[in-house]
Amino acid sequence: MTDSSDRRPRLLTLVTGLSGAGKSTALAALEDIGFTVVDNLPLSMLDELVSLGGHGDRPVALGIDVRARDFDPGELEDVVRKTMDRADIDTRLIFLDCDDDILVQRYSKTRRRHPLAGERPVLDGLRLERQLIAPMRGMADPVFDTSEETVHTLRQRVQDHFSQSTFRRLSVFVESFSYGHGLPRQADLVFDVRFLRNPYYVDALRETSGLDDVTGDYVRGDPDFEPFFDRVVSLLDLLLPRYRAEGKSYLTIAFGCTGGRHRSVFLARHTAAWLEDQGWSHTVRHRDLGRF
Repeated sequence: MTDSSDRRPRLLTLVTGLSGAGKSTALAALEDIGFTVVDNLPLSMLDELVSLGGHGDRPVALGIDVRARDFDPGELEDVVRKTMDRADIDTRLIFLDCDDDILVQRYSKTRRRHPLAGERPVLDGLRLERQLIAPMRGMADPVFDTSEETVHTLRQRVQDHFSQSTFRRLSVFVESFSYGHGLPRQADLVFDVRFLRNPYYVDALRETSGLDDVTGDYVRGDPDFEPFFDRVVSLLDLLLPRYRAEGKSYLTIAFGCTGGRHRSVFLARHTAAWLEDQGWSHTVRHRDLGRF
């Protein structure tokens, strides 16, 4: 007979956010990696459903939004807080956000009606929905902004977060990007590495990337590289344990350069190697490398 102190808390992910921001895609991604998924659950059934089953069962993902028959924003907040406070359930709340203009475009393409708009414009429904579920955004970890995501990249991002043993852990995401295509919306820490010498201006290196050793060697040869990188990892050495102790589940570190091909890619790769040596769970993404 197993002692109750050895039982693992059940794993539960609540998925909510703006209509059209990708909740169905996120739930499908979770289902593909082993979650039991229930969508559009009435609030009155939430407490009963999460209490079913034994400890250590398959992780559960529940989709909750304004389409629920008994939707009430105050009750939703109370039920979610109550669920997140339970000691026998390890709960995460995902919130899917998106710019209004992008959501309006998505509704226009699909010719669907927003659930709160009725006969009014889609934007009216979005504004009301934002107001009703604003408390959920403040409670969520993580918040996914899907404005620049495709179905494929959103699925991958969700699975990167949850396919590892991320509950009760800090998972670090390292991303390279081009300033020409804007800052990553998910970034917590951003480092501008455009001060380092640029391989683009070396004919033999222009068509290479930061994934190539010869390019990495060139970037490392900058006299300011080592002092800079030493300070970056010293900062991370301080922050990562503190973030974990505070209960933060996900941290995204972004390195940006002009084209997102050479310097930022190498810094992301080099930082990932340091994280590996230090034993931190991490994933690397080169956002703009494929644009070239």
